[in-house]
Amino acid sequence: MPTFVTLGNFTDQGIRAYEDSPKRAQAFRDLVESMNGKVVDLYWTLGQYDLVAIIEAPDAETAAAIAIKQGSLGNVRTMTMPAFGKDAIQRIIETTT
Repeated sequence: MPTFVTLGNFTDQGIRAYEDSPKRAQAFRDLVESMNGKVVDLYWTLGQYDLVAIIEAPDAETAAAIAIKQGSLGNVRTMTMPAFGKDAIQRIIETTT
């Protein structure tokens, strides 16, 4: 299943209710699973981004749907990008030679 990295920042609404963050993380896991995906890992971070999620989703359209649904709740703004593991990047490199 394709892997995606999502970087997130709390909105004003999200940071005001920071104590709900663990509960919202479980709701995010439930959302991803309901769309046939999997949360590989989820981290709260310091610096430019407040959150980093590594997810697997059936395809890019599903990853986009997850991001849209999550964003519609108003607690975080996200940027999602595809990620390639060692085997995938090897296949990609082989197509260029």
